[in-house]
Amino acid sequence: MDRRAFLGGVGALGLAGTLPAVAQTPRSNTTVPTFAGPATLYAAVTDGGHNLPAIPYEKIDKRFLRQVVIDPSLSKPGTIVVDATAKFLYFVVDDGKAIRYGVSLGKAGFEWTGKANVEYKKAWPVWTPPPEMIERKPELAQYANGMPPGPKSPLGARALYLFRDGKDTMYRLHGTPEWSSIGKNASSGCVRMLNQDVIDLYSRVTGPTPVNVVHSMYLGANMSGGPSSPTTEPIDAGVPEGAERLE
Repeated sequence: MDRRAFLGGVGALGLAGTLPAVAQTPRSNTTVPTFAGPATLYAAVTDGGHNLPAIPYEKIDKRFLRQVVIDPSLSKPGTIVVDATAKFLYFVVDDGKAIRYGVSLGKAGFEWTGKANVEYKKAWPVWTPPPEMIERKPELAQYANGMPPGPKSPLGARALYLFRDGKDTMYRLHGTPEWSSIGKNASSGCVRMLNQDVIDLYSRVTGPTPVNVVHSMYLGANMSGGPSSPTTEPIDAGVPEGAERLE
């Protein structure tokens, strides 16, 4: 099957041995949080035996720093909504609110929209570039069997794996060491987050979680998540060993 196929009834490359997605309400932490200031949110941290440097948040547009806002999507608590135009990811919480994070999305020609579900997640994931990426960038052949996790990994400190109809779409919500890319079109299709932010999001996703990626929620967006033509090449070859299945 064509592993680029995400929506519209075209199959994506499946993860061998996985079971179909289970339709259920996400068991997520949807209590409205109170956050400290950005100096605390983006301070250096030791996590899982890895040292993440402090993020120079002063150099990032404050719109893209983690904050609680009114939910513009009117989605159910526990839903993730990505506004590809505004470069925001919303994790919907209670009381009509959402946690908003700044993100980076695909370069021109690598854009995508649609619906999926987070069915696996992994702290400090191994990154394996898919054959399409190695073909474009032969220097990545050294990682054909996987790049060990660490602060310099393209998947960063956490990865959330998106599935549709029980099949791996090869798209990810993940961390990045490239903090300056946030708010820009800079990655091959997946949704990048600041490492400190993806650690926070990861802690809130505790069950199969719906993800809706739209061009914009303010330009007549279809929040029902209708099909769009997939144009993005995946950046990851599969769910790594040891990933947590969300049930």
